[in-house]
Amino acid sequence: MAKLKFGAFLAPHHPIGEHPTLQLQNDLEVVQHLDRLGYDEFWCGEHHSTGWEVIASPELFLAAAAERTQRIRLGTGVVSLPYHHPFMVAQRLVQLDHQSRGRVIFGSGPGALPSDAHTLGVDPMVLRDRQDEAMGVIRRLFEGGDRFSHESEWFTLRDAKLQLLPVQDDMEFAVASLVSPSGMTLAGKHGTGVLSIGSTTTAGLQALPLQWSFAEESAAKHGQMVDRANWRIVLSWHIAETRDAARRQARDGLMHHINDYTTGTLAAGVGPKFANGDEAVDATAFGDGAVNVIGTPDDLVTRIQEMQALTGGFGCVIGFAHDWANREDTLRSWDLVARYVMPKVNGLLDGYEESNAFVIEHRDAWNRAGAAIMSKIQENKRAAAAMQEQPANALSALTAHSASEMDAAAEAASEEQPAG
Repeated sequence: MAKLKFGAFLAPHHPIGEHPTLQLQNDLEVVQHLDRLGYDEFWCGEHHSTGWEVIASPELFLAAAAERTQRIRLGTGVVSLPYHHPFMVAQRLVQLDHQSRGRVIFGSGPGALPSDAHTLGVDPMVLRDRQDEAMGVIRRLFEGGDRFSHESEWFTLRDAKLQLLPVQDDMEFAVASLVSPSGMTLAGKHGTGVLSIGSTTTAGLQALPLQWSFAEESAAKHGQMVDRANWRIVLSWHIAETRDAARRQARDGLMHHINDYTTGTLAAGVGPKFANGDEAVDATAFGDGAVNVIGTPDDLVTRIQEMQALTGGFGCVIGFAHDWANREDTLRSWDLVARYVMPKVNGLLDGYEESNAFVIEHRDAWNRAGAAIMSKIQENKRAAAAMQEQPANALSALTAHSASEMDAAAEAASEEQPAG
């Protein structure tokens, strides 16, 4: 596999309580932070209910993010296609691609929240078929061919053609995948990438080893190709310098997230509820089937390596953005991942480590260089006298540098001695 990419996924999941306008501004500041740190991708989703997930239009949010960033790619994670006319989705994506200068990844899904579908009067049984149909239409519009018409039970196109195409010749498509094979099967049918959101749950983790095979089987059936480099695995983490610090920073927010949102809202009270934050950390980060990483950069490196072995390989690891910790510690967590996890996982430090080991293991060669330097010093009486007054480890320090640098240092030292 090529270099592993890193990104962030902002659903968002924000506890009710903070001023909504300020919360949105903070989310944009997070994107700026990630861009400065060198993250490859940023994703945000579409939701219309629950009170915790407050971005209704990922395109609007990403347009603002595009103005604040330089290089990070911007993914809709995801547009709920059954809620929109496909032509209008295509138009918005084209405009976003131009405003971001070609940085858009088009992620789509069937709609994650039953409460959203209920409000819009859409039968959950038709959501996935509608996503499938809309993806095909949007792909055809992006190809820029002849005008075409399309009759559907939920939308109509007459003589349709985009008057402006995306900046990208081939904008990447991606499909959200949870636990069932449906997302992977759809990705294979259309030859798209995958955003595996289900990996943040125990059931999703258990399903991962088989998931990619569904995409490959579907791709073969439909004459398409899928690439593991475009498979994104979403993980939840909070990283600090020590495990104790990570636990202390994240425990109360994690407990609140699970008790009040995951169990209290999404599952209507059915599921785990924790008496305190330490109990929540122990169960979700250190117990059987742990899905969270709450610890040090090394702990996250280990988890990523385990996930690659479990899945057979993927191209991008996506951190799930949350409010377990306060704002400062959250930004610090992203910073630590960029500084220590990314280079370790991608072998960026291998050359340094090899060079360091080579120097340590070849002392005989450096000792000869030191002898050559000492020979030159002894040839100069004043330099030799100055050398005798230095600490016993002076020669070791000298041999760590080049002979020419040491000759210059010796000459300078001799010139500083009083004439005798």
